[in-house]
Amino acid sequence: MAENNNGAFIWSIANLLRGTYKQADYGKVVLPFTILRRLDAVLEPTKDAVLAEAQKLGDSPVAPIALPKVSGQNFYNRSRYTLKRIAGDPANVRANLENYVAGFSANVRDIFERYDFDVQLAKLDENDLLYLVLQRFAEVDLHPDRVSNTEMGAIFEELIRKFAESSNETAGEHFTPREVVKLIVSLLFTEHPGDDPARSLTVPGMVRSVYDPTAGTGGMLSTADDYVREHFPQTELTLFGQELNAESFAIAKADMVIKGQGVENIVWGDTLTADGHVGKTFDYGLSNPPFGVEWKKQQDFVTKEHEQRGYDGRFGPGLPRVSDGSLLFLMHLVKKMRPAEQGGGRVGIVLNGSPLFTGGAGSGESNIRRYLLESDLVDAIVGLPTDLFYNTGIATYVWILDNNKPAERKGNVQLIDATAQWVKMRKSLGAKRREISPEQIAEIVKLYGEGVPNEKTSKVFRTEEFGYTTITVERPQQFTWQLTAERIEAALAHRALAKFADADREALRAALLAHSPSEPSTDGKAFAKSVKEIVDASAVELKAPQLKGLVAGLAERDETAPVVTDAKGNPVPDTDLRDTENVPLTEDIDDYIAREIEPHLDHFWVDRAKDKLGYEIPFTRHFYEYVPPRPLAEIDADLHRLMDEITVLLAEVER
Repeated sequence: MAENNNGAFIWSIANLLRGTYKQADYGKVVLPFTILRRLDAVLEPTKDAVLAEAQKLGDSPVAPIALPKVSGQNFYNRSRYTLKRIAGDPANVRANLENYVAGFSANVRDIFERYDFDVQLAKLDENDLLYLVLQRFAEVDLHPDRVSNTEMGAIFEELIRKFAESSNETAGEHFTPREVVKLIVSLLFTEHPGDDPARSLTVPGMVRSVYDPTAGTGGMLSTADDYVREHFPQTELTLFGQELNAESFAIAKADMVIKGQGVENIVWGDTLTADGHVGKTFDYGLSNPPFGVEWKKQQDFVTKEHEQRGYDGRFGPGLPRVSDGSLLFLMHLVKKMRPAEQGGGRVGIVLNGSPLFTGGAGSGESNIRRYLLESDLVDAIVGLPTDLFYNTGIATYVWILDNNKPAERKGNVQLIDATAQWVKMRKSLGAKRREISPEQIAEIVKLYGEGVPNEKTSKVFRTEEFGYTTITVERPQQFTWQLTAERIEAALAHRALAKFADADREALRAALLAHSPSEPSTDGKAFAKSVKEIVDASAVELKAPQLKGLVAGLAERDETAPVVTDAKGNPVPDTDLRDTENVPLTEDIDDYIAREIEPHLDHFWVDRAKDKLGYEIPFTRHFYEYVPPRPLAEIDADLHRLMDEITVLLAEVER
């Protein structure tokens, strides 16, 4: 049975659950049964040999070591049952199933505990559904010879997507579209001329590690494993991961067990607050962290690590705003990169547009970008088409990081515009309306592998070209003060007088209007003194802040007025006119000021004590192509044509 047919057949089994289960809970039955059938199919060829050896060994302490060797896997089942045998005894289905699950080795039983499988068996049995569900699953052939691990992962992801859609959850939040994963993996394992020979995958007997801190159902890890098996069969890849969602973790762990990977390599828990691989580094890292998801629950822990451990921890460069934690996962992966002196590590991570430019100079996001670029960790960024993901149509980008770049790529960042590399899907899946074809993936990987800039889709920049200094341009206060009806009303509306009693407000208005209009004054101190005398002569009492607010409201900016100075003769800055300019690091700041500021302002100074260093990657700007507007004559001709068509249609209606 083909992959899609298997997925559709398994999905059809969910129809048996209607009425007994809510749609949102279908996965609690279908997913663990699918895992069970997969494990059952994997162990079937060696079942009899395992039973014979188990009977011989009994409760011997060597059994957990000996039985995996007989099963040919790193797990086993010593129960005499299989799903097909259980289906042959309808009267004892529940008891036999419980016996069967209990017969698995400890590294597999944990998977079913994540689903509270015994609770589901009881509920199905009480509603006379257990035998029907078991019988249907026993018909599905999920042996690895018929359904590869990658195909099996696709089946799980399709089931999760359908369950999410049917229960109005966020469809696809647990996984990444397969073609996006293939692109990331292909980029990650691309070898460049001049790469450190110690990291090559072509050396026979080489063992390499790959790590996903947001493993989901293990799809990225499986695709990475398949890619290395196909392209570098002489290299063995060891898989590591961590996943927070218990059900996704169970699927990922089952996949790891079947692959023969160490079950301790896939860890359940929150990567940000409970790193399951403390102190470990890896040759490769990949991830699709949640887009735009706040990290408020982890904030205390992450902030404490940032403040107390600094660069010895994972979050030394800075912290992003709490509304989007994707950069935290990127920094986590940076910390997990194999040190350069040991061959180095590479990372592939897919992010939304926010990490490229959000946050001005001195912000957490900018400081993170600064660290990545000044450390020469960013190798390439690939802009993907929109409408690729199941739960969002936003623009996304693949970042490739490398802490041991070959000489020709050192100090450089390659930007690849792949936004036009898509084909339309015949049927949309959630927000996913487009996909990247294998040929388009090959073209993107080729652009990256060659590392050569061109006019439209590939550009190479020095890391410092993304940096800038934010300078603060100050302008002095230049005011005239005057009592006029208009200015008096503006002054009475000043926030310093917001809680003024109505009677006092009217009395103050009358006192000021009695001296209006006055001559304009450019002497703020003298004017303030005259206003105080007017107030003192009235029945109104003003506190110092209120008097100050009143005088400020009677001022009007005037560029021809003298510059206001403090007691030391220094110009007083007008905070309302304060401005900032971003000066590229590749440009001299004094030259910039002379060219961009001096010709336009008569009175100003730059407060260099407020300089801030920032970094941003304006990806879209670098690939923007100006399209001139259509000629007016052409637009006018189109309008006349449309009007003529409308006239003809109206004439037909009137007949």
